[in-house]
Amino acid sequence: MSYDPDNIFAKILRGEMPAVVVHEDAETLAFMDVMPQSPGHTLVIPKAPAENLFDLPPEAAAAVMRTVQRLAPAVREALQADGIMLCQYNGAAAGQTVFHFHMHIVPRYAGKSLGSHSSGMADHKTLQQDAERIKAALAANPQP
Repeated sequence: MSYDPDNIFAKILRGEMPAVVVHEDAETLAFMDVMPQSPGHTLVIPKAPAENLFDLPPEAAAAVMRTVQRLAPAVREALQADGIMLCQYNGAAAGQTVFHFHMHIVPRYAGKSLGSHSSGMADHKTLQQDAERIKAALAANPQP
């Protein structure tokens, strides 16, 4: 399979589809997952077109991980999570449903089961509220 420039994340990057954005820099975009496995589920994507890990240039992979390292503590703090799970799927057989490389930052809570990947749409107002909490946590802990 080759990269499809009409995938939903490519459209979000071009501003053709909406997203509840949490963070953006020159190389990455982070936004709320509209079908979260847990409240606060956030996605980080490279701006570089890459279908999966196997197509991702090393410099784009490094940029995504820098953003993940910055966002994961903010998500944990903002959502008062007991832990954070990072996920990344490569290929349909592995569970990938959008064929643009992306990392999942999923808050985890002791004693609570995780929802299914891509199982149901979240309330937009709730996504906005979670995003605002994450942005506030980022602002309270600026990058060095």
